Amino acid sequence: MTIKEFIDLLGDNPGYILGYFIAILLATLLTGWISKEDGYKSPWKYLYALLIYLVCVPGMFAVGLNFYVFLFERGRSIFNADVYTQILPIVGMVTTLWTMKRFVNLDYIPGFHRLTGFMIIILATLGLMYGLDRMRIVVFAYMPAWVLLLIFFGILLAILSGWRKVSR
Repeated sequence: MTIKEFIDLLGDNPGYILGYFIAILLATLLTGWISKEDGYKSPWKYLYALLIYLVCVPGMFAVGLNFYVFLFERGRSIFNADVYTQILPIVGMVTTLWTMKRFVNLDYIPGFHRLTGFMIIILATLGLMYGLDRMRIVVFAYMPAWVLLLIFFGILLAILSGWRKVSR
């Protein structure tokens, strides 16, 4: 199964995606109501961390996918975007994080800063690749997907390595 086939499968069965994000949002609301003002304490902070990762991984994947599709695939219109696989994960991520922020200070959630930093690094890497493509230094649009992924992860590792050295 390819990534396209998987995304098409999800797009053809939107009930799974809707159910997933609604369940996470309801779990966030329920956790917030039960934990009240103790959301920064154990075990609530770990439940919040789990909910953050469950919603942010698909959301970040959708951001990366949208970035790739609309900027590197020539001739693809934004009006052809699949609402369930390309927009709903981002909306679900933002909505869940906003809802969670109403119940608990996200600074107390373990791993949230790393996840936020990782999102920023991924966006910076995609921006760098887009800039290189636009300057015609390297033409990513005509490369096979596996080569593009290798280049992406190579740049990502270089940025992570550099960031660790800078932040020491």
